[in-house]
Amino acid sequence: MNPDVVKYLLDIKTSIDSIEDFIGEKKDFTLYQNNKQLRRAVERELEIIGEALNRILKIDATIEIENSRRIVDLRNWVIHAYDKVDDYIIWGVLVVHLPKLKIEIEKLLKDIDFYN
Repeated sequence: MNPDVVKYLLDIKTSIDSIEDFIGEKKDFTLYQNNKQLRRAVERELEIIGEALNRILKIDATIEIENSRRIVDLRNWVIHAYDKVDDYIIWGVLVVHLPKLKIEIEKLLKDIDFYN
C-alpha cells in the first residue's frame, strides 16, 4: 500500500481515538451540546478525517471505506457551512457512523500488517 495512504489511515485512526477520548464512554449529548470547546474539538477532528480520506481517494479510489464520499462531504459542510452545523447531525455521526469507520480503518491497517 502506498505509504501516504498508510499515513492518512493513521491520521484518521488518531482522530477517531481523539473523538472517543473527548466524548468519553458515557456519550452524553447534553454535555456535548453545552460545551462549545468540546464541539469545536470534535468538529476539527471530523475535518481531519474528511481531509485525510479525500487525500486517500485521490491516491487510491478503490480503497474500501463505506460512505467515503459522505465523509468527505461532512468535512466540507463543517468547514464551509460552519454556521449551519447541526449538533444533532454531528452527534448521530459520532454514535452511529464513527464506530463503523473505526472498524474499517483498523481492518485496513491490520490487512497491511501495520496495526495489530
